[in-house]
Amino acid sequence: MTGRVEICGINTADLPKLSHKETIELIGRAQDGDEQAKESFLMANLRLVLSIVQRFYGKKESVDDIFQVGCIGLIKAMDNFDTTLNLRFSTYAVPMIMGEIRRFLRDSSSIRVSRSIRDTAYRILQARQALEAQTECEASLEDVARAMELPLREVVYAMDAISNPVSLFDPVYHDGGETVMIMDQLSDVKNTDESWLTGVSISEAMDKLSNREKQILLLRFYEGKTQIEVSEEVGISQAQVSRLEKNAIQTLKKSID
Repeated sequence: MTGRVEICGINTADLPKLSHKETIELIGRAQDGDEQAKESFLMANLRLVLSIVQRFYGKKESVDDIFQVGCIGLIKAMDNFDTTLNLRFSTYAVPMIMGEIRRFLRDSSSIRVSRSIRDTAYRILQARQALEAQTECEASLEDVARAMELPLREVVYAMDAISNPVSLFDPVYHDGGETVMIMDQLSDVKNTDESWLTGVSISEAMDKLSNREKQILLLRFYEGKTQIEVSEEVGISQAQVSRLEKNAIQTLKKSID
């Protein structure tokens, strides 16, 4: 069935949808201890967890495990959401769910980060969440650094240390049979098709030069020697060096053009 996503036996097509008003009402009741409201709210928001879990496909950990960790993040978001703020729940919950999943992937990764750096990073995340709750807008690392009275360099280092490594082959977009990976979004301004073709043309043009012409170009343009220095090394006059150099350059230009 189109749009069907099933993880841990849950089909998103069967999940209910809530309006913003219904969401706020259920959160309030759930925070007051209404178990039925809590269950209804979590069930209605599993689609949000599933959409985030899809971003982590390809990881060595089980998708079911990642889904369950995402549900923990959803519960934490529900328990801590401030219904008095003019903020959509998904805006608050997505970074918390993703943070919970990334923390799980970090802790189960073979790449270990020192406890002190992890603690600093977690304090930074908490400070960022507090700032965003106060200002109702996204807080930059500069804002967090000022609030925590830490050097920006230390904040950036701690956040980089706990960032989950990604593969160049991780998908960023999928449409039917076409998958766009991270490596497809990266550009190489140095090794472009044009520069590669130019290199091939130069290589073929060099084959047309005599050994002496190649030697003169090597000494002049790779080793940076003057025509007088080249003439002394090769054993010919400076005028001959100048003539051979000029002929070699003209041959290369004709071949490349």
